[in-house]
Amino acid sequence: MTAEFEKQFGKTPQFWSRAPGRVDLMGSHTDYNMGFVMTMTIDRDTWIAARPRPDKKVRIRSLNIAGESQFSLDNIKHDQRAPWSNYVRGMAVVMQQAGYALTGFDGLIHSTVPFGSGLSSSAAIEMATAVTYQQLGGFALDPVEMATLGQQAENEFVGVSTGILDQYSSALGQAGSAIQLDCRHLTHEIAPIADGLQVVICDTRAERNLIGSEYDDRRAQCEAGARFLQRHYPEVEALRDATLAQFAVHEAEMPAVVAKRCRFIIEENQRVLDLAAALTQGNAETLRQLFADSYIGARDLFEIGAPAMAAMMQAMQSAPGVVAARQAGAGFGGCMVALVQDDCVAEFSEHVQQTYTSDTGIEPRIFVVSAAAGAGALEE
Repeated sequence: MTAEFEKQFGKTPQFWSRAPGRVDLMGSHTDYNMGFVMTMTIDRDTWIAARPRPDKKVRIRSLNIAGESQFSLDNIKHDQRAPWSNYVRGMAVVMQQAGYALTGFDGLIHSTVPFGSGLSSSAAIEMATAVTYQQLGGFALDPVEMATLGQQAENEFVGVSTGILDQYSSALGQAGSAIQLDCRHLTHEIAPIADGLQVVICDTRAERNLIGSEYDDRRAQCEAGARFLQRHYPEVEALRDATLAQFAVHEAEMPAVVAKRCRFIIEENQRVLDLAAALTQGNAETLRQLFADSYIGARDLFEIGAPAMAAMMQAMQSAPGVVAARQAGAGFGGCMVALVQDDCVAEFSEHVQQTYTSDTGIEPRIFVVSAAAGAGALEE
């Protein structure tokens, strides 16, 4: 990166930042319903090398995608030709709105987080950008504020109605552990993963694009369900507040599609809470059931499945050493996640690679991952 920075900008970088991607072990779409998510940072990162500029311009390039994007901090608009730069632009908009004085810079980005796979490549670039602006400006953000500003940038500037999960995970993740995130209170509890279990991500390579997709439809349906239940139970401000018993009383009165969405979220939220003990204790039977129920609910009730996901699920569940398997991210393709006996990882990976390729004609990507530290500065 240093050599390429010098080649492209004529000088050496002065500041470095990194932020990890993440995988959810349980809790699909529970985040914007103010619920709980079991999330884990992964040792796949976005890095930014930067050098301050004397003017208020930002000139940004990437080692992953060709092209350059430039903008002035005084006049920030969308870049249709280099849409990846809108995450950098959006962070500048919301940080300046929050009162932080930003400095222009030349920057080079490199990411090992796969794009469009549900591993939060967008949140990683947002959080790495936030760290870069802090280094250049000589100020420090609380990590929770950094996460909420990242969510604001994605919602208001980029145009995706995501919850706080991705940015919070990237900003506050902890090495060696999953975290149980409370999306309403923006707090978390540590959930150590039992010895002998290895997290393996299986990328279907069926790309997703959440902008203008069914993601926003699912969110609107959940919010409609919460409003319906609130008429009967005033304490239900979001689906997180509804019990399965309350929902069951009024399920038949709801539009069928809204009822399906609500049932999945309410059950999924409880699965997150049930997962914490099973994950720490390494209870294989409970883990297998929780993961399987989550996948079936996501497929049949929340309807975020895809043919590639079904093929990958079959490949994972038939592989040696698999303990549990389910979807990851928002669905509609992207990645799946498995808990695997750590002495069977090689055999598991080989089986999934061969089986999925044979069934789909697509060669998957398999990532054996560990929990990494949250976003921060890199120092030589």
